Amino acid sequence: MKMRQSKGFTIVELLVVIAIIAVLTGIVLSNVTSYINSSKDAAIKGNLSTVLTNGSVYYDDPARGNGSYAGFCGDVGYTIPSLAITAIDNMIQNCNVDVSGTAWCACSTLKSTAGDVFCVDNTGVKKTVSLTDCATECPATGACV
Repeated sequence: MKMRQSKGFTIVELLVVIAIIAVLTGIVLSNVTSYINSSKDAAIKGNLSTVLTNGSVYYDDPARGNGSYAGFCGDVGYTIPSLAITAIDNMIQNCNVDVSGTAWCACSTLKSTAGDVFCVDNTGVKKTVSLTDCATECPATGACV
């Protein structure tokens, strides 16, 4: 009596392999997503730190600020980093200068944790605050609260 030789995989073996690959893909994908969101947060923080430096340059430049922050939120020192932040999934931002032009603040929502906001201001403050929004964190008084 001749035994039939198998020339391939059975359907059950193929389904098991596909299920294992699907589980491994899900695990890897969830880890990669958290790393991507963390890198977006780092980019937002980096751009706002650039805004912090640019604010000082604006204030000291006789052709632009000349001892005042009035108009800083419309200056390229803010708008260019702001555009880079906007490019990161349309993150919400805010920039305010107080009425006297002596203070400013800027903030953006972060990507990795819903409700987290990163704020910088002219006094050198750089902080992350949970469960708030940019309008609350960076009011018209021009300072991170």
